[in-house]
Amino acid sequence: MTSSAFAPFDDLASTLLPHAVSGDDGSHDVSHLQRVWKNAATIAVTEGGDLEVLVTAALLHDCVAVEKNAPNRAQASLLAADKAARLLADLGWSADRVAQVHHAIVAHSFSAGITPTTVEARILQDADRLDAIGMVGAARCFYIAGRMGSGLYDPVDPKAEARPLDDKRFAIDHFEVKLFGLVEGFQTVTGRRLAVGRQQKLRRFLDEFLDEI
Repeated sequence: MTSSAFAPFDDLASTLLPHAVSGDDGSHDVSHLQRVWKNAATIAVTEGGDLEVLVTAALLHDCVAVEKNAPNRAQASLLAADKAARLLADLGWSADRVAQVHHAIVAHSFSAGITPTTVEARILQDADRLDAIGMVGAARCFYIAGRMGSGLYDPVDPKAEARPLDDKRFAIDHFEVKLFGLVEGFQTVTGRRLAVGRQQKLRRFLDEFLDEI
């Protein structure tokens, strides 16, 4: 696992990376953490925030693996935040800074439904959601659908014109069920601007996909 992608916090990343990923989910692996940090650092250029808190939260936000279809999925961010807090306390972090990281992690999750109240939490939530839309978002959507045993689309009614959307059965239904709605919930001006561009790519992808089938 490389720490250089988390520059200028290479040493911190080297310490945290062994604790940062659990399970074998390729949509929540080290490359996902790298992309989330890149997104967060880009947003922070204009939105501000404590970069050390932000990179730590980015590194540890998925440190507990809970599958999308697991009954305790909504608790995943809390489980990760609690694990991160224990780890950082053991490393000698102050209670205040541990709390900042804990809140950023617990509030980043869509399913948790927690409103971020700090700039770092708002940035992390935006940075993570950016990775769910655009071309990478499309790839992750199909990857997760494969893990869950879903089909790509309904061959009879791919656009769900005469049936309810069902993203547990069909991957492309997830675009309308969740992905296209994410942009409305972005927390920062910079994050929303980036999200609009990625959503346009995602819509073009779906249009071309539907055209091919």
